[in-house]
Amino acid sequence: MDLDDVWRTIDSERAGLADLLADLSPAEWEMPSLCPAWRVRDVAAHLTLAQMGPWPATLAAIRAGGGFDRMIRDTALRVGPLPDAEYGRRLRAMVGSRRKAPFVSPVEPLTDVLVHGQDIALPLGRTRPVPPAAAATSATRVWATGFPFRARRRLAGLRLVATDSDWSAGEGARVEGTTGDLLLLLTGRTAVVSRLSGEGVHRLPAAQGRREDTRRTP
Repeated sequence: MDLDDVWRTIDSERAGLADLLADLSPAEWEMPSLCPAWRVRDVAAHLTLAQMGPWPATLAAIRAGGGFDRMIRDTALRVGPLPDAEYGRRLRAMVGSRRKAPFVSPVEPLTDVLVHGQDIALPLGRTRPVPPAAAATSATRVWATGFPFRARRRLAGLRLVATDSDWSAGEGARVEGTTGDLLLLLTGRTAVVSRLSGEGVHRLPAAQGRREDTRRTP
C-alpha cells in the first residue's frame, strides 16, 4: 500500500468503527474488550487520541513517569466517561485528517484502528472484516519492529502464512489464517488461535478471549 492508500483505509476504518459504536447498546459499552482490564468504552476512548500532539504526548509521558503502558492507559481513562455518542462523533471528526501522534509513521494509526476495531467487535460477536492488504501492511510493520509487541521473539520457530493474501513471515512450523487473524496473533490477541490452522498451532497460547501479555496495555 502507498501512503495515500494507508490514509484512505484509516479513514474508512474510522468511519466504519464509528458506525459500529453508534449501534451499541448501553450494556455493550461496558463489556470487556480483548484488552485486559479495558472495557469497550476504554478502547473507543483510546482510538480518539490517535492525533495527540507533541505537547500533550510529552505531558502524558511525564505524568506516567516515562512508562509507555501507563501513559497509554492513563490517557485513555482521562478521556472518559463521555456520552456514548461522543466517541463515534470524535472518530468521524478525524476522517480526512492526516494528523498523527508524534514519532510514528501512518502505519501505526492504521494498525491501531484495525486491531482495536477487532478488540471491540469480537467480544461483542460483531462481524468486522479486516481488509487483507491493510492487514498485510500492518503485519509487516509489527513483524519488523520489536517494540511494543515483540512478535518475532514470541513467535520464533513458526512460519506464518496468510490464506487471503501473499503475506508470510518467519521460519518453522506452519501457521495459517487470514491476514487479519495473523495480525491479531502478532499483536498478542489469543482469541483468534482457534481460527488458525497448521502444524504450528499447538505451539501457540491457548485461545483465552483476551490479549496475551506483550507488555503493552492496549
